[in-house]
This record gives sequence, C-alpha cells and structure tokens, in this order.
Amino acid sequence: MVKNYAYSFILLFLITFSGNAQDSKQQPKTQDTTIEGLNFYPNPVSNGKIYITSKLALTKEVTIYDVLGKIVLQANLSSKEMNVSSLSPGVYMIKIKEGEATATRKLIVK
Repeated sequence: MVKNYAYSFILLFLITFSGNAQDSKQQPKTQDTTIEGLNFYPNPVSNGKIYITSKLALTKEVTIYDVLGKIVLQANLSSKEMNVSSLSPGVYMIKIKEGEATATRKLIVK
C-alpha cells in the first residue's frame, strides 16, 4: 500500500514539473555587443583615476554602480581619463557604453 502511494507521488511530481517546463516560454536573448579592444586600468584603483581605452575611441557613456545597484557616478568621456576619487573604497560595477556596444566589468577602489 505504501509502495502505491510512493509511485503515485513520484508520478504526480513528474507530471507537475514536466508540465511547468513545457509551459514556460524562453525570453529572447538580447544582443549584447561588447566594445572592441576595451581596456580600463588600473584595477584596483588607488590614485583616484582610471583610464578607459577602446579600438574605436568614440565618446563613452560610463556609469558606476555600487553593490546594491545604485548609481554612484556617471559621466560621458571624450578622453580616456576618468576621475573616481569621490568613490569610497569598495567594489563597484562599471558599465561602459560606446555607440551601440556595451560592456560591464568589476571595479575595485582601494
């Protein structure tokens, strides 16, 4: 009798999860184009300045987020140098957009 309940439970479990897997629709992947030849240095930052270069050398939209996702610094760069001395020591995420291409990296400030 217990064996029948166990089989019934397993069968119900499999039907439930296989049905959910078929019902879920996959979201289309967004085209995430990376910036060709992107380089930013130094990382970790200790002098309050970072340098961002790329192959195309276009104007870059730079946004820096804290670990909670809050924007702490935002700038449009036409040169390669960015002042980050206002940031407290810690770990940040830096998002760089150049034209239609974007890249996200970890930034460490000492």
